[in-house]
Amino acid sequence: MYAPAMDASAGFEFRAPTKVDLDGVAEVLLADQLADGVEPTIDAHFLRGVWSRPDFDLATDAWVVIDAGRTIVAYGQVGPWDGNGVWSWGVVHPEQRGRGIGSALLDRIEERALTMLAGLPSARFRHSINAADRAAAVMLSDRGLQPIRHYWHMQVDLESPVETGPTPDGIDIGGIEPPDDLRDIHGILVAAFAQDPGDHPAQFDKWLEESTASPSYDPTMWLLARDAGAPVGALTASAGDDVGWVEWVGIIDSHRGRGIASALLRRAFAAFAGRGLLRVRLNVDAENATGATGVYERVGMRVVNRWDLWERRG
Repeated sequence: MYAPAMDASAGFEFRAPTKVDLDGVAEVLLADQLADGVEPTIDAHFLRGVWSRPDFDLATDAWVVIDAGRTIVAYGQVGPWDGNGVWSWGVVHPEQRGRGIGSALLDRIEERALTMLAGLPSARFRHSINAADRAAAVMLSDRGLQPIRHYWHMQVDLESPVETGPTPDGIDIGGIEPPDDLRDIHGILVAAFAQDPGDHPAQFDKWLEESTASPSYDPTMWLLARDAGAPVGALTASAGDDVGWVEWVGIIDSHRGRGIASALLRRAFAAFAGRGLLRVRLNVDAENATGATGVYERVGMRVVNRWDLWERRG
């Protein structure tokens, strides 16, 4: 399945990161995205979310690469995905590309992935890259991975105040009361993403643990849409350092096409604007079968970054 490549990265130190490395890693992420000519969307907020996951261990599941000047020049991570595989990702500072660091980092990622995949019925190894990073695409292809999904980061720039617009007839949109409403939100998301091949929430207990353990967990930003008291739509969101993120938005099949998703999004935009944030982002499968990308475009969002998911099955 995997044979380590020759390590051409002599002179660089590979070690597990610690929490104090967060800003240094974030600087590498910023430089990587700027070099690829995209809007930087992966930042310290993203890292804090991953590093706080209950199933992620910084000591075994991530690496930083340090140069002779003790500066972080690369980062990689691997973690469980969907109970049936692992997902990984890594970046190298553009000034250090072409020195074998990316290949050596991927060696370590794959070695850890083999341990995590042991005993699973479907050993799926997944790795994400910026869509503009052709060198990374060649490296993954040489190791037997194939691109399987394409994703967009979409963004809307806010003007304060934001008008929420009308609410669809018969629909009530409001905040939530945790913990009572959390199971309803999870149920909506499970139903809404049941046919999605790539994105769906974990089982309730794990989803709840992951959501509430995140340092950005803020249920005051979450919304429920109800029809005659019955939950029919949900949106979860969080505020990053200087940008809002919509994490999940889902509508049950029977209520799609009525403008509920747009109403939820506009309500979330208004809440973010009220906190002084100037833009909101979300992640979406570019080939989403529910027409979600069209909904996002209609509420003013545009594509600012693209990334690809590659896979190898054992």
